[in-house]
Amino acid sequence: MAEARVFHLKTPISDEEIEKLRVGDILYITGIMVTARDEAHKKILETLEKGEKLPIDLHGLVLYHCGPVVRKRPDGTWEVVAAGPTTSMRMESVEAEFIEKTGVKVVVGKGGMGPRTAEAMKKHKAVYAVFTGGAGALAASRIKRVIDVYWLEELGIPEAVWVFEVEEFGPLVVTIDAQGNNFYEEQMAKVRERAEKVKEELLSKLEH
Repeated sequence: MAEARVFHLKTPISDEEIEKLRVGDILYITGIMVTARDEAHKKILETLEKGEKLPIDLHGLVLYHCGPVVRKRPDGTWEVVAAGPTTSMRMESVEAEFIEKTGVKVVVGKGGMGPRTAEAMKKHKAVYAVFTGGAGALAASRIKRVIDVYWLEELGIPEAVWVFEVEEFGPLVVTIDAQGNNFYEEQMAKVRERAEKVKEELLSKLEH
């Protein structure tokens, strides 16, 4: 088995860098990472639909499906205690439009995403990468500081848009690349194919 390729990317990430990546590659990200879950996705898309400007330009940045655990220090700054990934399929219905409208280049989460997202990544040059679930403290250790937070009062801490400065955030494993390859969909297709073969074999034995 070929050894996994490792990439160290800095934001803003270019289309050329994204096009080099393939399913199975390992990423470490340095720069700006922005969190957004269900409500934040809706808020961002609604803002753009109204023709209004977002509080941060997301083009070339990293989107993290995450509801961080944070606490405020005595000096008023935020400390990230844990920042584990949220299940990404929750955002499948809106992610394609989000990628198209915002220009994010790397989407990070857990559990994979579906064909609509994969098609959008192929069209707009982006990748999806998974971060280990249950490693929230490790993720927090790679966050150098909280740059800003948007819609905190409206959406609450987990759903707000947090802007992090990260250093060597990872390891992240690419599971959807900009060529349209989708690791999870391919694995599910193999499972369905095997199940069909087993079904045919069982029916054949019953008939005989």
